[in-house]
Amino acid sequence: MKETQIMGILNVTPDSFSDGGQYNTLDRAVSRAKEMMQQGAHIIDIGGYSTRPGHEEISVQEELKRVIPVVEALRNEAVLLSVDTFRSEVAEQALNAGCDIINDQWAGKFDSDMFEAVARHNASIILMHNATSEVAGDVMEHMVTDLCTQARAAEAAGIHKDNIWIDPGIGFAKSRAQEIEVMKRLDELTSLGYKVLLATSRKRMVKELLGGDTTAQERDEGTLATSAIGVNAGVDAVRVHNVAMHSKFLRVMDQLKGE
Repeated sequence: MKETQIMGILNVTPDSFSDGGQYNTLDRAVSRAKEMMQQGAHIIDIGGYSTRPGHEEISVQEELKRVIPVVEALRNEAVLLSVDTFRSEVAEQALNAGCDIINDQWAGKFDSDMFEAVARHNASIILMHNATSEVAGDVMEHMVTDLCTQARAAEAAGIHKDNIWIDPGIGFAKSRAQEIEVMKRLDELTSLGYKVLLATSRKRMVKELLGGDTTAQERDEGTLATSAIGVNAGVDAVRVHNVAMHSKFLRVMDQLKGE
């Protein structure tokens, strides 16, 4: 039976859209990570740079100050550690500190040194589909071409194919209609031969599909529906805020799917 992995979101920022300011001290971040581990998280994704609309730019030094102590505090725990960054300097220091995965929202396009940094550590990388403006034309055609180009570049830099993940980038450079189209065509990603991460948790797509003015925390049930679509399409992991809810859901869903 294939077990869908759960990536628990740990934002150590003051301004993330869902939980900004809740875990931006070391003690609270470590406590939350351990709570998610107990709830069933396989991976903890540590983010020190908010990507919400209207986010403030921060220096590399500030991002390192937020992220590295958390990695160091958790590196001996029985869980994989991911750092959500697009800067190779942050990636390098995070990998030195004990991180296992780099989650790059720009798929290596922002920083030309990213792939080499990851390859030096024989680590894994998540390549997320993104663009500087909303995608024109067939969104899946654009996504497949873009992600495969970056995945091949990662392999050429020395990252093993088994260490490369791809992420459709829900919430980035897409209209709501395009995001719904992506959700309906996820099998076009899962058939490419790379592991696929789906990250829809509490995002605006879920908010708009639910209707009304929901808070981020009120979107967890809607997020479950997107995760169900993802599991049926063959994704390998889901990136979520509510680990406890997804752990129970996936315990049943994976068994019913029976792969």
